[in-house]
Amino acid sequence: MSTQRTTTRAQAALAGDQERGPRPAQRSAAATDAETRRWILQLQEGHPKYDKTVRALHSLLWRVAVSELSRRRPMLFSITGPEFDDLAQQAADDALVDVLTKLDQFSGRCRFTTWVYKFAIYEVAGKVARHAWRRQRPALEELDWDELICSKLAAPEDQAEQREQLEALSVAISQLADRQRTVFVAVALNEVPIDVLAIELRTNRNAIYKSLFDARQRLRAHLAAAGHPLGHGGGQAASARCADLCTAA
Repeated sequence: MSTQRTTTRAQAALAGDQERGPRPAQRSAAATDAETRRWILQLQEGHPKYDKTVRALHSLLWRVAVSELSRRRPMLFSITGPEFDDLAQQAADDALVDVLTKLDQFSGRCRFTTWVYKFAIYEVAGKVARHAWRRQRPALEELDWDELICSKLAAPEDQAEQREQLEALSVAISQLADRQRTVFVAVALNEVPIDVLAIELRTNRNAIYKSLFDARQRLRAHLAAAGHPLGHGGGQAASARCADLCTAA
């Protein structure tokens, strides 16, 4: 951020508010409060209080990160103590860089502190998702298909039929497109949350749902072609297990 620049977009927005007076009702009056103006002014490189203000901003982001990590603690499994603190520190560090980089994008439509919260929350979401992904990273070759066999089946022939159908499903999964296979194995077989997967794959929920839908459609077609149409004949338990995997909830 150059110190030679006469004003930033954020400063211009705040200055404009002062010059033109109140804006329409939808623009919050809080956008130009003294605290917001002070943050913007003192975060300009070269300001006498720049370093002190950066430290204060980092402290604010750290508190938000700790709060958000605490809220998402069920997804952190055994992370506690120093490891938890380190995760909060990393989120605050990365959020600080983002805020300073995008400072001139602040439009004054809300309090400055409200605007920066989203950076810390986004960083926490990403780090929690990556942690959950590393812990549950799906790998088709590591799946134990025997675990998918219904142990309560009374007849051995039903168990054999279920195994045959699951083997056909395994072949069908291996023939999916890479993205479809990744999504299906993660969501359907490893129960990775869709939000976690979306962040890890740098996409959105809708794209994950689309890949999952397409994968299930192809798997049902493959199973039908291999003589295992879901819901039509065959062992009841076997068809039900594959149907659970190949049919959207």
